[in-house]
This record gives sequence, C-alpha cells and structure tokens, in this order.
Amino acid sequence: MAHFAKLDDNNIVLEVNVLNNNVIDNLPFPESELLGVSFLTEWSKGYIKWKQTSYNNSFRVRYAGVGYNYDAVLDAFIAPQPYPSWTLDTETTEWLPPIPMPTDGKRYTWNEDTQTWVEINV
Repeated sequence: MAHFAKLDDNNIVLEVNVLNNNVIDNLPFPESELLGVSFLTEWSKGYIKWKQTSYNNSFRVRYAGVGYNYDAVLDAFIAPQPYPSWTLDTETTEWLPPIPMPTDGKRYTWNEDTQTWVEINV
C-alpha cells in the first residue's frame, strides 16, 4: 500500500489516503509518487497538492499525520509544535524544549507557564 498526504496551501496535512500498489505499478519511491499524485488528482477532481509519505519512515523522515507540516526544504513531515517555547532542530526535525528533560528515570511533563519539567507521580 502507498500512502499520500493531502496538503493545504500552507503545506499542512489535511488527510492521508492509502492507494493500492497496483495504482503506482508497484514502483518504489520516488518513482511511485508521480503515478500516485496523478491518480489522486483525477480522483479528487483536480486537487494537486499531494505528497507521498512512508508508513515505515523510509523517506521524508516520518509518516505524515493530520496537522503535520510538509517542509519542502527539509523534504520532511514535521509534527506540530508541542509548545510555543520549543524550537525545531532542523537536523533531526524534532522539537526541542528550552531545557532538556531530566534523565533520572522518572516521568515528566512540560509546564509551559513555568518553562520547567514537572515530575509525574504515578
């Protein structure tokens, strides 16, 4: 199965559609993308903003999800920013907190108001 993300004008993922491999002639990425986009453009009556995504993360860094952003420069799907204070590491395409989470084996959650990690008592 091949997976394609439908993007809005800001490259935000609106939905992810699954196509049978026969539609893409069982071709690997990136050869498969052109066939999939062509099929989806016809199927959607002219909508052209589609990008192939990989269920096993073998290209474009990670599987696209609704609300994710497609970054054309990085050729990657980026998860939504979890907190306003977090910044995107363009090398890993991961969001980083202003201070690293403690690595003492305890569970933590981020408190945006105080800009600190708060231990979760289980």
